[in-house]
Amino acid sequence: MGTIIVSIILIAIIAAVIFSMIKSKRSGKHSACSCGCSSCGKNCHCNN
Repeated sequence: MGTIIVSIILIAIIAAVIFSMIKSKRSGKHSACSCGCSSCGKNCHCNN
């Protein structure tokens, strides 16, 4: 029974993280890029 509860909690946390990443991407925020273009490599989309 404990394994099922822990699995449900982990699935909920993973779903929340994925939802947050999708929401950030749709709003134009990229979690992988802090707009420090030196750390973005070739995928820099910073318009500063």
